[in-house]
Amino acid sequence: MYTSTLIILVVMVATYIITKALRVSTELSMFAAALLGGLAGGFGIPARHIVEGAFTYLDIILIFITATLFMNLLKESGGVAYVVRGILSKFHRNKFLLFFLITLLLLIPGALTGAGSVTVLITGGMIAIILSYMGISKPKTAAIIFILAGLSAAAPPVSIWAMLAAAGVNMPYVGFFLPLLLPCLLLSLVTIFILGWSAKPVNLEKALDELPGAPPKMNGLRVALPFLSFFILVLAGRIWPHSLPVIGLPMMFMAAAFITLLLSPVKLNFLKISSSTVHQLLPLIGTLTCVGILVQIMTLTGVRGLIAITIVTLPLTAVFITLSLVLPVSEAVLMWGAAPVLGVPLVLLFNTIGLNPIIALAGMSIIWPLGDALPPTAIIGRLTKETVAMEESYSHLLKNCLIPAIIIMTVGTLMVIFSKKLSFLTLI
Repeated sequence: MYTSTLIILVVMVATYIITKALRVSTELSMFAAALLGGLAGGFGIPARHIVEGAFTYLDIILIFITATLFMNLLKESGGVAYVVRGILSKFHRNKFLLFFLITLLLLIPGALTGAGSVTVLITGGMIAIILSYMGISKPKTAAIIFILAGLSAAAPPVSIWAMLAAAGVNMPYVGFFLPLLLPCLLLSLVTIFILGWSAKPVNLEKALDELPGAPPKMNGLRVALPFLSFFILVLAGRIWPHSLPVIGLPMMFMAAAFITLLLSPVKLNFLKISSSTVHQLLPLIGTLTCVGILVQIMTLTGVRGLIAITIVTLPLTAVFITLSLVLPVSEAVLMWGAAPVLGVPLVLLFNTIGLNPIIALAGMSIIWPLGDALPPTAIIGRLTKETVAMEESYSHLLKNCLIPAIIIMTVGTLMVIFSKKLSFLTLI
């Protein structure tokens, strides 16, 4: 049984490597690996399992779409430009406050959507303009935006890695808010101050000329009300869990999007923005769909069990030491698929030895996004380079990410090791 399962695993890995070498997309490479894994396991083409796997992460896909639609509506209404211009105008002389507010602007889109690419697309370009007029080089600017975009994707309320791994072990996605928020916020501030320490006072006039303009009727209330409505719905469900119906995050984001549409000072083409949102998210939707299929076939053939047994039988010291290497590499290869494939057995292992699974998973979740800068995928890294208009080679981006990445990996690993002592964070 062990030998046959190992052969299936080798077939799936070889298929993935060959298809990637032929420059096939990551999504189709995972799908091909799943198909040939099913054939190698003697299951033929298991249509039922393919369909079930494709719908595994439907709820997460809905969160992606609705949250990104909300952020795109806010951007098209001029709300994002209004906030960026307002912050720059008021705090351009105070580097520390400006960096803190820039950090929040970069964290919010990814935190609400679970996708670092949304942070890069919604606020990345405007923040790059501000940083460039502060004398920060393009590679350092790209590194700041990439690291903070990755941490924003790991931040609450929507952390895809934590959600996928928690779902794999039937653990409710509850208690993750502070364990994810505190390290993501603190590490983001550490990153921007390390890489932007030599920044000069921004040239306000030139920066405002280059930034997108905001509609004359746009104001703080129009920006704040959609967010306020969203947080009220979230808090209401937690304060009165037995008195209110379960709305779900997708419906909450749609409510915020509808309020944004009503309050917009300019007429928005809802159908056009909705269509562009889905088009923008197609690679991410395709990834989650193919990840679900791959995980389903791995479970069917026993490959997932083989990986789990291998991980839980490793020496614990070896697991801790290799976390900082294995997690980013697995993200670079499988993207979010790394969470259910590797995250599930790791969470089970940590829970078995008495560690806090929520804190441990939160620690791993802040390490995984670093893999989005590594080949063969490097989706967020390449997108950041294009958004910043960085002319230097991609290696300059990786070089500037090195010190923040080491700090993030160290903090994430320490969160896993000392997760039991940090258990109080889950109770607040």
